Amino acid sequence: MQDQGKLEKLEKLSKLIRYYSLAMSTEAGSGHPTSSLSATELMAGLLFGGSFRYDLDRPDNPNNDRLIFSKGHASPLFYSLWAAAGAVSEEELMTYRRFDSPLEGHPTPAFRYTEAATGSLGQGLSIGVGVALNAKYLDKLPYRTYVLLGDSEMAEGSQWESMQIAAWYKLSNLVGVIDVNRLGQRGETMYGHNIEAYAKRIGAFGWETILIDGHSYPQVLDAFEKAARSETPVMIIAKTVKGKGVSFLEDKNGWHGVALKKEDFERAVKELGEIDRSVRGEIPRPEKLKPQSVEPKPAGTVNWPMDKPVPTREAFGHALTRIYPQFPTIVSLDAEVSNSTMAKIFKDAYPDRFFEMFIAEQNMAGAAVGLARRGKIPFVSTFAAFFTRAFDQIRMSRYSDVNIKFVGSHAGVSIGQDGPSQMGLEDIAMFRAILNSVVLYPSDAVSADRLVEEAARHKGIVYIRTTRMATPIVYGVDETFVIGGSKVLRKSDRDVATVVAAGVTLHEALKACDELKKEGIPIRVIDLYSVKPLDEAALRDAANGTGFIVTVEDHYAAGGIGEAVRNALTPLTVPVYSLAVQKEPRSGSPEELLDYEEISQKAIVAKVKEVVGRQGLGD
Repeated sequence: MQDQGKLEKLEKLSKLIRYYSLAMSTEAGSGHPTSSLSATELMAGLLFGGSFRYDLDRPDNPNNDRLIFSKGHASPLFYSLWAAAGAVSEEELMTYRRFDSPLEGHPTPAFRYTEAATGSLGQGLSIGVGVALNAKYLDKLPYRTYVLLGDSEMAEGSQWESMQIAAWYKLSNLVGVIDVNRLGQRGETMYGHNIEAYAKRIGAFGWETILIDGHSYPQVLDAFEKAARSETPVMIIAKTVKGKGVSFLEDKNGWHGVALKKEDFERAVKELGEIDRSVRGEIPRPEKLKPQSVEPKPAGTVNWPMDKPVPTREAFGHALTRIYPQFPTIVSLDAEVSNSTMAKIFKDAYPDRFFEMFIAEQNMAGAAVGLARRGKIPFVSTFAAFFTRAFDQIRMSRYSDVNIKFVGSHAGVSIGQDGPSQMGLEDIAMFRAILNSVVLYPSDAVSADRLVEEAARHKGIVYIRTTRMATPIVYGVDETFVIGGSKVLRKSDRDVATVVAAGVTLHEALKACDELKKEGIPIRVIDLYSVKPLDEAALRDAANGTGFIVTVEDHYAAGGIGEAVRNALTPLTVPVYSLAVQKEPRSGSPEELLDYEEISQKAIVAKVKEVVGRQGLGD
């Protein structure tokens, strides 16, 4: 039985929060007030009903419970909750959606109480999985993670990826709350108000389900208390009314994403009744506990035999294992291919820091966001090709200002006989497109080892492209590599051309250089291991010192190394010729495919000779 005084205060808070949600969206002239009104009791009951623990003065307190709005469009409700807690002023609420305001249309970490950027639906639960994994298995703290979900987004496959993995890892510290308000953007959702349909499906995934009236405070409070006692992940499935509290909005289609005009706002406020603008909700503080941590130690060393080719994917696994003592917040996530990406090497050395995420790349990327937001450095690995299905999560991760390293193996046609479905040929373009990202493409074990360490040291999103086939060691053990750098491996004062390559094609370029040298055609060879940011100084020096540039890459031309080099050399007029994957790839040996796509030693020699012949260069 709930205390009557507590219930009365919660009702007052509901009115205030609804008022705020309506007022701020009307002031902004845009927003999603009806989606906020439907979840008001659910979220006010959570924050102010006694279940939620949070230190308002320290949003970074590691013991705080975590609240993620997967339905990020309900941001008026999100901001209003913190205002009702006394942490945000009414004046600040009225800056909602303005250019200079941290209260953005969908929550981002610009607002101090936001756990992660949301708004692209179907991602909040994956982020919650990462946060909950951190609490249970890494920090070993008792905080709980709550995720507010919309019923429309339950059609997203990523939600079900998240639910599977949460049950697998027994994340009893994870609570989802579905706001089943029946209406999506254009009308009724898949199951409308049939909350039993959701319960049947979610229960089959190993979650405890609690079905409630989402506007009944006694039911809401009981649900959160019950969730806290569960030994499995919990999904509270709440039947609600979109636009609740305003008669002309309630359960009416056509109001999604529509702010009230001033006259409609005034009508709505009258319907809400007396509003106590002084009432404030109280959130109890969490326990004072310390997260489990490990002190950094110097990294180990590794020596590669100069006479034995090594796949860069193997070097990645060894490098991650080598540097972990220096970067003890590293965690490894892999999509059930760790024996191919070679994350298995790290897993075998540090099993407690490895999370098997199975073949569910969208959830893996989302979980990495949650882990990164709790201070970990996730190294996320799978085949380069399969990151494409998680691109929205990767794109959104940037807006959470995260420190994540993505490692894509089996890149390019050089993987050979497995064929085009396994060939990462768009990955460089994809990761180059991410704002302020770093893209690294090592060519041998030494450069891979050093670049993994540089990636760990760098704060932000880094993509490391590794290859399946073994490649010769090019560099000595003392060679250093920096982000934004390159290596000039062949150079003379008579070079007629520069070949720019990375990864597999660097070795083709070196062989082409040796062949051309015998024919009296000296060329410069640059290892563009840092694809983004580029070493523009080295490229411009090459452009000024040689007659033309040839770029060679095991990647499609669009968005790849060739385009990056051309862009860096603008407005110089030096010709840039791009050798890239231009034909539909097929199964075959790596050598056959490199020749077929005209990115091999043979193709490089032919292109240099063709241009030299046209321009009358050479001896």
